[in-house]
Amino acid sequence: MESMEGFWNDSQNAAKIQQEKSAIKDISSNYLLLEQLRDEFFILYEFVTQDDDLASGKEALTIFDKFIKQYKQIEQKVLLSDESDSLNAIISINAGAGGTESCDWAAMLYRMLIHWAEDKGFKLSLIDTQEGETAGIKSVSFMVEGPFAYGLLKSESGVHRLVRISPFDSNARRHTSFASIWVTPEIDDTIEIVIADKDLKIEVFRSGGAGGQSVNTTDSAVRFTHLPTGIVVVCQKERSQLKNKALALKILRSRLYELELAKRRAKTDAIEAEKDDIGWGAQIRSYVLHPYKLVKDHRTGHEVFTAEAVLDGNLDSFIDAYLRWMVEQKAQQGAST
Repeated sequence: MESMEGFWNDSQNAAKIQQEKSAIKDISSNYLLLEQLRDEFFILYEFVTQDDDLASGKEALTIFDKFIKQYKQIEQKVLLSDESDSLNAIISINAGAGGTESCDWAAMLYRMLIHWAEDKGFKLSLIDTQEGETAGIKSVSFMVEGPFAYGLLKSESGVHRLVRISPFDSNARRHTSFASIWVTPEIDDTIEIVIADKDLKIEVFRSGGAGGQSVNTTDSAVRFTHLPTGIVVVCQKERSQLKNKALALKILRSRLYELELAKRRAKTDAIEAEKDDIGWGAQIRSYVLHPYKLVKDHRTGHEVFTAEAVLDGNLDSFIDAYLRWMVEQKAQQGAST
């Protein structure tokens, strides 16, 4: 017990160890559950083969389905092995060039991610939003909190392309729209990101509101511009300027951390090029609603023909394909070095 003395005095270290303990416990319990399901299956299998017990056969199939489902869940956790995968996710969606069409597409992507997150039971909190002039949104930032939120949602980072018959075109012509999604991990205080005062431009302004009694009449909204990188963070979630500044600083630190990770992966130039051009040739995924239905990821080659289901938040197959693709990419890079 002497080794435990002073353990809780360092709250950050204690929290980290508790998190590691929880992860080990999760691995152990999942392994034991797989063992239990395996043993139950083979017992039922013996009943079927020796006694020709049809009821046991049906139960064995149910147990087998549970085993496969549990195995896939554990396998996905193995794929989520990067140091930041377990963190919460901060997501920014921006409409590309194209006015109302792109703003509407950005809103559709926002809805898609919201539905996916809600289905997983994750917590959602809006950080900032700018409405489109006619419809949709110009930009939106929000946080997704839950186990491995960043690791799962990092597959969505990039430019997304939509092809459809425009509901805003009286001549019912086909239009192509673009919008970008950028996903960064919410880093905690154990990861040191230094931001010099001289590198930060801070602006305050009045938050937008719905009008009436709910309108915010104080200059509580903040805009942080990181001068060396050009990263801009806007936050007007809270009524308190101090709270908005704290949240904006957290988001900025997270984006700088993700930028540093990108440099380590030697992909910074490609990422920045995509961010500068939300248009042709930069897309990671295409959603075609006319003249046929198809959603295709251009990195992994994974595609499905149920476009409406994907837009309703059915992203799991794309996430799984991306995680496996990333493992292959790392293996190829390791083999070439």
